[in-house]
Formats: sequence, structure tokens, C-alpha cells
Amino acid sequence: MGLDFVTYLRTEWVSAALVTNQTPRSADVCLQLGSQDGRAVTFVPRTIRELITSTVEPDGVLPIATRRQLKQQKERRSASARVTYVDQRADDLKATPDESVDVVISLQAAAKMDENGLDWKRSIQEAARVLRGGGRFLFVEQTNINGESYIDYVGNLKPPRNDGEGQGEDEEDERQPIFELVGFDNVDLVLEPYLAGVFVKSEDAGLTQEDLAQKESIEEKERLADLSISAFERGLKKRKRKKKSKSPEGQTEEAGNSA
Repeated sequence: MGLDFVTYLRTEWVSAALVTNQTPRSADVCLQLGSQDGRAVTFVPRTIRELITSTVEPDGVLPIATRRQLKQQKERRSASARVTYVDQRADDLKATPDESVDVVISLQAAAKMDENGLDWKRSIQEAARVLRGGGRFLFVEQTNINGESYIDYVGNLKPPRNDGEGQGEDEEDERQPIFELVGFDNVDLVLEPYLAGVFVKSEDAGLTQEDLAQKESIEEKERLADLSISAFERGLKKRKRKKKSKSPEGQTEEAGNSA
């Protein structure tokens, strides 16, 4: 099911603004969940060195038309980013290593995944896997997919357990979520409700409150230790200067000045 013309124009504009303004200038690698056209090439800042594709197609093969559009947009814009054409489903980023990406973008892809039989939730889990700590997840997606809140799912996602079972949907799981919400807003003037938002992959993902308290305690001890070392070094330098001023050379210099 395609977007109506008004929704397409609004989400197009919002997507461009979001990706351009919310991609950190220090980011090098960007991955798009569900590449369907060449828009991403024009949206990412010129500081991005590599744009990696994935597809909403069930067979995992990036369509020729999508490849062509990406290539055309790159040539027209003279974009510096290298487009890495990868045949991988958006819900199975098998060709992308763990923590190898700085930014993941998802632009009107979740509903299409659902329509094509892909798992849009799994695509978010995969985004969490490939993102580096502190990396950003940028999205412009329908507010609800089959009655489930998109933003709530992202915000409550927990890491897989050590035994590999579960994806953090257990209500009794006290560990910290993978993503921290930076901000979001409704896309106005559209027939179907859409949201645009930014999440950051937390450095504390998977830690419990007890783990966090222990981590903060260790960090505080390290901070105090650094302060003690700095104070000792300042005191040592002060003592050296004082000792030098009392040396025979210093006394001679003072005598000469008084004469």
C-alpha cells in the first residue's frame, strides 16, 4: 500500500530535515532499514562516508530499480558517501557486523515490512545490534503498526538474554533499555498518523539498577583517585619550587640583587 500524495510530501520533507540535522558530523557509517529508493543519498550529510542498504523484499535482494535510483541520486548530487549495495533483509542484517554503524535510519519502512511479511520489530533489534554505543537511530514511521506503538517498542527494547532467548519484552526484566529517547514529534497534515524521532543507543543497556549503582560507585572512586593524584602532583611541584628557592644558587642570586 503506497502513501497518499500529501503524506508522501510531508514525510519526505520531515525525513530530509531529520536525517540532515540529527546525523552527528562525527558519524562515518549510516545504514538504512528498508531502502526503497534513492532518497537517503540526498538526506545524509556529506560527512557520511558510507551508506549501507537493506531491503523490504522477502527474498532479501535489493531491487534493481532501487540500485538505479541510489546510483542516480549519488551522481546528481556528487555525493561523497560510498553506497554499499547489500542484499540483506531489513529484519536480518546478516552482512553487517555488530557495533559497526554510527547511524541507522528507518524512513516509512516499517509498514512496508509488515505488508511484505517481514518483522518490523526484528528490524529494530537488528538496528540495535549493529549500532555502536552512543549511535543514533532516526525514524519517520507510522505511529502504530497493527495497533502497536512504534515508539513504545523502540523505547522499551531490552538486550537479548545471555541464553539467547527473548528480546526484552518480559515485563519483569529490570535491565536498562537499549535506546534512550532524545526527542520526537508528530508529523502534521497527514492522513495516517506518523512520528519522527531520535533515539541513542545507551552505553548502559542491559544493566540493572544495582549494576548502575555499582558502576557509579566505581566511577566516583576513580574520580576521587584522580583528584588525589592531581593534588599530590601539585604539592610535589610546589615543594620542588620551594626547595629550589632555598638552594645556594638562589641565595647568591638574592645577594647579588641586594648589592
